[in-house]
Amino acid sequence: MIQSVMNEINEVMKLVSEEEIEAALPFFKKEKRIFITGAGRSGFQAKGFAMRLMHIGYQDYVMGETITPSIQKGDTWVAISGSGTTKGILADTETARNLGLDVIVLTSDVSSPLAKLADRVIIIPGATKTGAGLKSIQLLSTLFDQTVHITLDILTLKLAQRDETSNADALQEHVNVE
Repeated sequence: MIQSVMNEINEVMKLVSEEEIEAALPFFKKEKRIFITGAGRSGFQAKGFAMRLMHIGYQDYVMGETITPSIQKGDTWVAISGSGTTKGILADTETARNLGLDVIVLTSDVSSPLAKLADRVIIIPGATKTGAGLKSIQLLSTLFDQTVHITLDILTLKLAQRDETSNADALQEHVNVE
């Protein structure tokens, strides 16, 4: 079973466009605030990405947390939804778009309503609960969740390299009360 799951992950990652990841890079600047949203397991991926961005020196927030400030024109909005139809994520992203935020979307469905709101879309064609994406032996959106995590780690690595942020720099931002 391990090999079957790894084969699925590799199959999806071969289809993720490095050009789409690269096209999102200009929307991430240290002088801009970044707001990240996702529901359910996509929300867990959003939180992991936010933590990594903080480690490399970005001012970012996870929507729904108690310390998240208001969004403002010029901020960057990152929305994660495999189906691209999650009602709350879709409504919040439409609000962000209307307020003048730059919108980055990670989804498995390029024709989804969420993708249509984006300035940049990164398509991750892993299976979702609605049946979008490549078929999987895994339950619900597990394959999307796994591959969105990898894709966001690649995006983080590209940002760190662009910004010349080393592992030692990131470690300085890592929690030191454990």
